[in-house]
Amino acid sequence: MTSEENKDLFGNIIEKKKILREQFIEPPFTILDSKQGNWQRRKNIWKELGIESEVGRSDTTGKGFAQHMHKTNHAESTQRIVDVGTISIFDPALCEVIYKWFCKEKGKILDPFAGGSVRGIVAEYLGYKYTGIDIRKEQIDSNVKQAIRILEENQQPKWILGDSNKVLDTIEEKFDFVFSCPPYGDLEIYSNLEGDISNMEYSEFLKSYTEIINKSCKLLKQNSYACFVVGDLRDKKGNYRGFVADTIKAFQNCGMPFYNDAVYVSPVGSASMRASTNMKNQKLVKIHQNILVFKKCLN
Repeated sequence: MTSEENKDLFGNIIEKKKILREQFIEPPFTILDSKQGNWQRRKNIWKELGIESEVGRSDTTGKGFAQHMHKTNHAESTQRIVDVGTISIFDPALCEVIYKWFCKEKGKILDPFAGGSVRGIVAEYLGYKYTGIDIRKEQIDSNVKQAIRILEENQQPKWILGDSNKVLDTIEEKFDFVFSCPPYGDLEIYSNLEGDISNMEYSEFLKSYTEIINKSCKLLKQNSYACFVVGDLRDKKGNYRGFVADTIKAFQNCGMPFYNDAVYVSPVGSASMRASTNMKNQKLVKIHQNILVFKKCLN
């Protein structure tokens, strides 16, 4: 192939990606690379709104938390959606893409593991209606405060304080999309509250987690989607638990076929600093999460 032919081929690829971005924000491929320039630009635009999802989680960064991380051999797995010390911050640009791809315009979104403010603020800013559940009052109060500062009065997310396993039993409305990033077992312990699944042993965690998924899916309309962003985590011996597989099984057991699987590639961040230490035990540094999509449809 001549240099001119190479140039034409490259130009065609760039043009097709441009067209796909105009249609879908990002090309709808199974690799979502957050290190790319276009992705970073979108993320920075969202950050300029003043979203501070890490606020409200100060109690997860103290001495006790650090000791727990060391004790359970989880330290090499702390990078999730974005690195901010040991706190994981959900990527607002990922919210934008997922909402665009899998939720109908102005649809209702249910988030059973709401955590920080990102998913709610991005949803309402884009014209969706968001309902999130979180067990920590400090987090809910922080989220509400940020939303009032950033969004119009008629665009406020609905955050419900409580244990999702109980709150979901009281909700009667139906939703167009279930979207969440659940606790990764006890990788980050958010509180010592009863019902907080992040402080449970893995078998107990999995039982409650599965129940919450089942109850969430019952509130989902037919022909709608659920999407969980998850990653595997290590047990006390340093072996992977299979949390991604457990999540897939939980959805399938409540009648939600596994419909799409994609990989979100995180910025390298502190991963390069952890690599030498990890490789002393032949552990690769994890810089990706799995985006799992399920569809609710009649059998």
